[in-house]
Amino acid sequence: MFQNVSNDSVLGDVQLQDQHVKILHIEDSVADQALARLSLKRGLLPCTLTAVDTLPAIEDALQTQTFDLILADYYLPGFTALDVWELVRTRADAPPFVLLSGAIGESAAVDIMRLGISDYLLKDQISSLPHVIQRAMEVHEARLARRRAMQELAQSEKRLAELTEHLHTSIEQERANISREIHDDIGGSLTAVKFDLAWMSRNSPEGALREHAQSALAMLEHALGASQRIMQNLRPPVLDQGLVAAVQWLTQDFERRTGIPAQLHTSREHMEIAPAQQVAVYRTAQESLTNISKYAQASRVTLDLSDHEGFLTLEVTDNGVGLAPEAREKTQSFGLRGLSERARTVNGWLDVSSHPGRGTSIILTIPLTDTDT
Repeated sequence: MFQNVSNDSVLGDVQLQDQHVKILHIEDSVADQALARLSLKRGLLPCTLTAVDTLPAIEDALQTQTFDLILADYYLPGFTALDVWELVRTRADAPPFVLLSGAIGESAAVDIMRLGISDYLLKDQISSLPHVIQRAMEVHEARLARRRAMQELAQSEKRLAELTEHLHTSIEQERANISREIHDDIGGSLTAVKFDLAWMSRNSPEGALREHAQSALAMLEHALGASQRIMQNLRPPVLDQGLVAAVQWLTQDFERRTGIPAQLHTSREHMEIAPAQQVAVYRTAQESLTNISKYAQASRVTLDLSDHEGFLTLEVTDNGVGLAPEAREKTQSFGLRGLSERARTVNGWLDVSSHPGRGTSIILTIPLTDTDT
């Protein structure tokens, strides 16, 4: 059984001004119960103490009431405060737990606090009980606030990841639609005009008309090349040939455009990879090579693509000027942040290793499921 005793008084602490503290007091000595009530009354702490001295009574109190704090003696008939702590510590609503005892050494008390108990107080220092309770509750509230903040942050990060995944998916779909429109409509029309101009060039007499036709044909060839490059950037059709072939094409195109030697090393010639993961790898390689051509001042580039031990890995390495740590926080490093966000959409991650004057290495790692390999 348990006994409720109220100890209302005028408040002396702003922190507890609007709070009536409900305390579960685990103590078998009636005299010590009275001393605790007296100390709290002198400390001007408004509270209600529910006194219990058996494990069944403790379990009953915890199931039928809500407490702001548990105050426990260490040694009680047939059990100790540690037995009570085992009952309490796994509860989602576990209140702060303060040990009040006269029969435990300081080293033992420290060991007990390492288990998660909030604080301890010797009975011959019971005048400090109001302060100890206030401090335990403040620390407990701070921990709860931090836990809530971490949960809210985790939820926000989850929502952001879902939004980012949706955004990347929508962008890729829209790119594919635009690429298809360019190929089917604009590309088809330009090709038809090209045939007409070629016919006019062949069948026109020497003179201004043939020169105009040939000039228009040259401009049209340029427009067709530009439309093909745009389609390649919007939705790389080379991915239809497989991931390895697509990255190989990127590597060769980079070397042809920049004159910088570039090599691709792969673990095998063909990889069965999910479409979303293929796009993530392709865009990472594409963005990395673009950054190298703009900023790295490199003379050699190496790409490594492998799918060992359940992970798909792409590493792009150059021997350029490198990237200072503070440079990653600048606006122009948004490309790296974008790549990190894209990696997270396929449950992967991006690692960047760089030192000034020693080049940069960008590593994309994506876990593979059984259906991906």
